[in-house]
Amino acid sequence: MKFNNIVLSASSLEGDKVKNAQGEDLGNVKDIMINTERGQVQYYVLSFGGILGMGDKLFAIPPQAVAVDTQEECLILNVDKDKLENAPGFDKDNWPNMAEEAFRDEIYDHYGYEYRV
Repeated sequence: MKFNNIVLSASSLEGDKVKNAQGEDLGNVKDIMINTERGQVQYYVLSFGGILGMGDKLFAIPPQAVAVDTQEECLILNVDKDKLENAPGFDKDNWPNMAEEAFRDEIYDHYGYEYRV
């Protein structure tokens, strides 16, 4: 795997596959949430489960948990499927308030990261 510190457009990542370090498919990038005040990625929104986009569950993933694999043209999320399946998620019709601190803290804690200001 080749990981580079590169700059990509958010739209170029939308729909990209997300895999874990073992190469297991974890879904794809549904959206990227930007903190406009800080100009930083706040969360990646990962779509996981379901069939042909139906019944997918969405997950907010801290940016520190994600790396870009430029050779495979995918994102790497270093968690196993069980941890992802047990993560706090939401469905496409009921998105949480992504700016809410309690939601942010729950997400970051689940993946073992601290929110960086």
